Amino acid sequence: MTLRLSRFTTLVLCVLAALILVPLAFRHGWVWLPASLAVLLSLLGLWDLSQPEHSIRRNYPVIGHIRWLAELVRPELRQYLFEADEEAAPFSRSQRSLVYRRAKDLAGDHPFGTLLDVYRDGYEFIGHSTRPVPTSDPAGFRISIGNEQCAQPYSASVFNISAMSFGSLSANAIRALNTGARLGRFSHDTGEGSISPYHREGGGDIVWEVASGYFGCRDDKGRFDPDRFARQAQEPQVKMIEIKLSQGAKPGHGGILPGAKVTPEIAATRGVPVGRDCISPPSHSAFSTPLEMMGFIAQLRDLSGGKPVGFKLCLGHPWEFMGIVKAMLESGVVPDFIVVDGAEGGTGAAPVEFSDHIGLPMREGLLFVHNVLTGAGLRDKVRIGAAGRIVSAFDIASVLAIGADWANAARGFMFALGCVQSLSCNTNRCPTGVATQDAVRQRALVVPDKAQRVHRFHANTVHALADMLAAAGLSHPSELGPHHLVRRVSTTEIRLFSDLHVFLEPGELTDGRCQHSFYRRNWDLARTDSFDRAA
Repeated sequence: MTLRLSRFTTLVLCVLAALILVPLAFRHGWVWLPASLAVLLSLLGLWDLSQPEHSIRRNYPVIGHIRWLAELVRPELRQYLFEADEEAAPFSRSQRSLVYRRAKDLAGDHPFGTLLDVYRDGYEFIGHSTRPVPTSDPAGFRISIGNEQCAQPYSASVFNISAMSFGSLSANAIRALNTGARLGRFSHDTGEGSISPYHREGGGDIVWEVASGYFGCRDDKGRFDPDRFARQAQEPQVKMIEIKLSQGAKPGHGGILPGAKVTPEIAATRGVPVGRDCISPPSHSAFSTPLEMMGFIAQLRDLSGGKPVGFKLCLGHPWEFMGIVKAMLESGVVPDFIVVDGAEGGTGAAPVEFSDHIGLPMREGLLFVHNVLTGAGLRDKVRIGAAGRIVSAFDIASVLAIGADWANAARGFMFALGCVQSLSCNTNRCPTGVATQDAVRQRALVVPDKAQRVHRFHANTVHALADMLAAAGLSHPSELGPHHLVRRVSTTEIRLFSDLHVFLEPGELTDGRCQHSFYRRNWDLARTDSFDRAA
């Protein structure tokens, strides 16, 4: 039989030792040393339980300090036992440290030069100007989302919180994220789990994600309910509506939340029965063709009172997305935005085969979406967001350079909340209270403190972006283009992204001028009456 010790065992043993040793110390003088140690450790553990700064110490009093001791000697031990700072699994130590420091408002300076090998294949950088400009105010790094069919355009930050549902994240995590979003004037995507009371508490801008389960806007049979949708979509806090077609971590795969985890508050948020399996089908029931999808977008825009409506997807078959774009032209209904997720995206749990071998990486998907919209003459009407392993200013700059208008981050903001990449999101035993529904564990996440960290991580990252732009001679993120991003392709050659990739001209697909066989062939295969290929 396996004995699982409580995370409070160490504290309990310290208290018991103190209670036993202190009386003995009055009879045997030599006992004062271990007795004093036991008392000090007991007091330390009690302080750990009440302090608001560190989730690990609140959940693991006394023994949680081992983490910081290990951190202290890590640089020396790493040389012999641990991974390199740049070894991503899935995020490197350097990436996590950068987020932690910016969230804590600590200096992000880097001594003794880069740890990256600038001569390895794949090394990337932003070309700088010999005439840098003064650093712009990052508060102006915003874009307007909403074309002429939208009655309530939204002014969005260039850096926002990507989709993460209540249920996947704890109530306290949602509270902290949304409060941080309000403090920093950026948006918070709900994920497919709908709008919970914890999203509303913070008062931050919300992007409501509507997925195939239609949580928060479904009838008793799991179908889309227009009336329920309208009631929530028209709330002032909801700024945009995002239809989820697929996510990068498990594209084409539905989901199930076991009935045992469907608590009364999750049931109320999602509009499902308590204690019954909560199923997300692989595909939508509200539409089955690209043209029907455009009708659904128009319906959601009308029901929301004219708010921006778009969709999120991880690219799969190229002709399917092209069919959607053809449907825009044929129907006259144009979504306000598209969010491109990538195969490198994260989730609480996904089949290994889906995570590793299904879905197009974000950059290739982003470039494809940008090119198709440009070739169809619609790029100026549709904004593009990008999501996938974005934690730094360079990550943001690199996706903006190849076609995105803004960037979303999920795991980056989880790090800002205190996530230590324990890879236990699917166990309900998250050590920092971020990805758990355990009431005691999530108590460790102190909302006011973590909300400030979310705010500071966003503010410091966007400020770093402003510094990068100034070095490149630019004043606003919208000025970035593929000629600003440079990649090493061999030991002896570097190339601009504008030379590495194909970039279509406006209207090139629709007027028959396209000479690129891949785009021309798949455009011909795309249909508006079906997601299948043309015969």
